[in-house]
Amino acid sequence: MSESGGSQGTGPDEDDGQNGETHKERINRELIELLNELRVALPGVQFLFAFLLIVPFQQTAAKMTDFQRDVYFVALVSAAIATALLIAPAAQHRLLFRQKEKEALLHRSSRSAFAGTLVLAVAVVAALLLVVDVFFSRPLAWATAGGVAALLLWWWVAVPLWQRAHHEQEPLGP
Repeated sequence: MSESGGSQGTGPDEDDGQNGETHKERINRELIELLNELRVALPGVQFLFAFLLIVPFQQTAAKMTDFQRDVYFVALVSAAIATALLIAPAAQHRLLFRQKEKEALLHRSSRSAFAGTLVLAVAVVAALLLVVDVFFSRPLAWATAGGVAALLLWWWVAVPLWQRAHHEQEPLGP
């Protein structure tokens, strides 16, 4: 073993030189980390989805304009898609249990989580656009939704991508 934490192993169970863990251990750790991250996002998207599901049963729903109904539809469908994408990694993990496909599952789940986060941003912005338009005014609704969209795009996408581009990444495999 070298001082950097291990040899440059060639097999899937050999030390990959990162923190003394094998490639298999790293995949297991990363999958657990991803599933834990999703535990943070899921309650929020489920709460938003539940809120959107009850809107049609409120008295104000009958007074909605065509614009508000269209925005509501975008918010509702986006929340449903975000829910599906953010739950998919856990569902696939359970269905693929002991199939020796964890690395493929990890990569697919990571893409699903990122896509779910983007669609969640659309749902959040659309729901905000709807609520501010109903209770305040359309110009304020657009300004507020635009500001929040910019914030989410900045913190959820731009900053991590900039960080990724400017820092060394760990190798993906052996």
